[in-house]
Amino acid sequence: MEYVELGRTGVKVSVAALGCGGHSKLGQCQGASIESSIGVVHAATDLGINIIDTSDTANMEMIVGRAIKDRRDSVLIASKLHTDRKDGSRIDAEILRTYVEGALTRLHTDVIDIFYLHGVLPEDYQYCVKELVPELDRLRERGLIRFMGATESWTFHADSNHEMLAQAVQDDCWDVLMAGFNLLNHSANRVVFPKAIEKGIGIFAMYAVRDLLSRPELLKSAIQEAINEGVMDSSTIDASNPLGFLVHEGGATSVVDAAYRFARHEPGVSAVLTGTGNIEHLRENVKSISRGPLPANDRERLVALFGHLTHFTGNYVASVA
Repeated sequence: MEYVELGRTGVKVSVAALGCGGHSKLGQCQGASIESSIGVVHAATDLGINIIDTSDTANMEMIVGRAIKDRRDSVLIASKLHTDRKDGSRIDAEILRTYVEGALTRLHTDVIDIFYLHGVLPEDYQYCVKELVPELDRLRERGLIRFMGATESWTFHADSNHEMLAQAVQDDCWDVLMAGFNLLNHSANRVVFPKAIEKGIGIFAMYAVRDLLSRPELLKSAIQEAINEGVMDSSTIDASNPLGFLVHEGGATSVVDAAYRFARHEPGVSAVLTGTGNIEHLRENVKSISRGPLPANDRERLVALFGHLTHFTGNYVASVA
């Protein structure tokens, strides 16, 4: 496992980070037992992963807390809280403070290494800076968190050109940001990464692999839709096997392998999130993240095909008509 500096934080993180949220939640969404999910966390740390990123779900924080209780000195813990609520209202400083204090108990720790404001919408960003960042500062002064961050999370679907993060990288309050980035949507390397590098903000890349990159039939459908809408030229891509050119001797072993390597070796990316409830799947993902960059010709072709697009997120293609 390779370790890199996380922006200006002064800490080193593994280039692979274990994501404990998303569609898997360490297998909990597929009916895995708690012990099985704990085993995935243990396998991750055995592989050298030292950053465990959990979601703002009490059950997941408790699982992660149990898993790392005897390994706390060797891992960094990240947690988060959505800034909007199901009724459409926003959280306030008191809700944020209460959540962090409860998360410390659930995680069996005295301090959360990275705490994110989660899924921040572009229109909510200024509210977060004015009303919630001061509370994060107070929590840091109390020693309850170490570093402050913001994420796109599910809002990457509605904000696939990173309007929120484009605001965030202009400010000095963020130590870490989490951005959607994959070989179908490169826009973060124009909108987010250059300023993040300049300011020393650590970047975790999420959505490196989603449905379109793991389910060939969905990718073909999405590419055909893009061709039909006129944003892709059918003469430049094999619609029946759009990413097949990446898999060859000396290149990627699979589309998923290519996707992880593309994200991992992008300048500005500190680490790539991977989430699963299957230990063997985790090993394969870590192996890909640990491999070298894609051949230059393959990367250049990806840029030519997808570098101008912003509507792909990895899960679906939004209409651009």
